[in-house]
Amino acid sequence: MHTGWSRTPIAGKPADHFEPPGALPFAVLFLHDESGESPAASAAVTAQLQAHRLRCVAPLAGPTWWVDRVSPVFDAALTPERHLLDNVLPWVESTWGIGPRGVAVAGVGMGGHGALRLAFRHPKRVAAAASVCGTLDFHDHYGRGTPLDAMYPSREYARQDTAVLHVGGHDWPANVWFACPPTDPRHRGNDRLHEKLAAVGVPHAADLDAPGTPDDLLAPMFRFLADALARESRRLL
Repeated sequence: MHTGWSRTPIAGKPADHFEPPGALPFAVLFLHDESGESPAASAAVTAQLQAHRLRCVAPLAGPTWWVDRVSPVFDAALTPERHLLDNVLPWVESTWGIGPRGVAVAGVGMGGHGALRLAFRHPKRVAAAASVCGTLDFHDHYGRGTPLDAMYPSREYARQDTAVLHVGGHDWPANVWFACPPTDPRHRGNDRLHEKLAAVGVPHAADLDAPGTPDDLLAPMFRFLADALARESRRLL
């Protein structure tokens, strides 16, 4: 765990949180990848949070895909999505005094998908959403012996619960950004989301041509989040 991070239980579930010196009145809800590794272990994520003076909370939930389905690796009754909405976001509000328009949600891989999905389903709960190499076709993992097999009765049920299928026609997040290099196997799902958002008319920014690794895309992602949060704070004045 890098300097500045601490671990605390939120509603009995572990979460890592970060508060840099001179923190701005904003926070990032960071959702981890399928590996379950906390951003507290990432020097790259920590450096970006420090550079932009952003607080961060990172709940730990295992390979749950951050969906509104009970997962045996997380809890027998509480879904990961409900944990975020009913416990983690209220913790941010009460601990740091930050309201919904001061909170962004972001992640990489599984966490990137979870961030976009949460924002599409609950656009009023976060000010911005961002994803790096989001695993938007997570239904492709169905049938491979992962917790998804216990969470959904079929691959098609899982597909119907992906972020792409939760894009609404009338209400959407104010700020959306996602990126995935063309050589990454998750690119097609990201391109499909871009096509869907363009067809529906949802404003968003998508970088699907940038080369490099997921770590290379962290800097533009956090720059987008910092700019979006600052813009939202001015809009409320």
